[in-house]
Amino acid sequence: MQQTIGEVIYEVREHIAQLTLNRPERRNSLGGTLREDIAEAMQRASADAEVRVVILTGAGTSFCAGGDLKELLARAESAEGRSLEDKMNPPRDRTLLAVFETPKPVIAAVNGPALGAGMNLALAADIRLASSTAQFAQTFVKRGMFPDYGGTFLLPRAVGIAKALELIYTGEIIDAAEALRLQLVSRVVPPEQLLDVAWQLARSIAANAPLPQQMAKRAVHQGTEGNVRDALARETAFQNICYDTEDGREGMRAFIEKRPPVFKGR
Repeated sequence: MQQTIGEVIYEVREHIAQLTLNRPERRNSLGGTLREDIAEAMQRASADAEVRVVILTGAGTSFCAGGDLKELLARAESAEGRSLEDKMNPPRDRTLLAVFETPKPVIAAVNGPALGAGMNLALAADIRLASSTAQFAQTFVKRGMFPDYGGTFLLPRAVGIAKALELIYTGEIIDAAEALRLQLVSRVVPPEQLLDVAWQLARSIAANAPLPQQMAKRAVHQGTEGNVRDALARETAFQNICYDTEDGREGMRAFIEKRPPVFKGR
């Protein structure tokens, strides 16, 4: 069964739901209705007793290029700005939590660049498989912005505090081989094999009893220090500050105009 939920292609077979981010013309950036569509698709998979495993991937050559900076800049420069509700309870948090908090095992099949929020969306999955063409980066600092989509919570748990801060401070792009070395991903495979490998892994998980897997996921999450909701609240507060600065708007403008940003500080 395949259907479309807004900008997500939703397919279920063999007790596996594959969610494909479907904005390839925008490199699957998190604009339009994509954030809300991911949350809705994840909630549907979570509620479906027939679904035992979820695969998250991207259409085209990118997994997810992060936030749609054209849309973000337009909102930042508009007279209306963002609503108080958007500042206090941003849609991005609902998207991240829908992936991170689902009781079902989630595999991210990272088929290309996963940048900024796209990297953090992949980090919300339980297991990450990468195409050899995949790239990862915490690009926020290069846009004058603060990490969101759970990055400050998820990344240190994947690579340790020092390496996480190095990646956040520099915005360095790392390739799939380095991601494997850092244990950001479990495997790296040729692009044409990625979905086959993801489905093979999903089938092996789906063949087992679902309840012990769901309880194991809960135990691992509860056994990890800290709380993702607290981290999201901190990120929202700090991101709001950065979003409303001239440096934040300059970072987005420079990216759109394909030029190096000129940050003035404070």
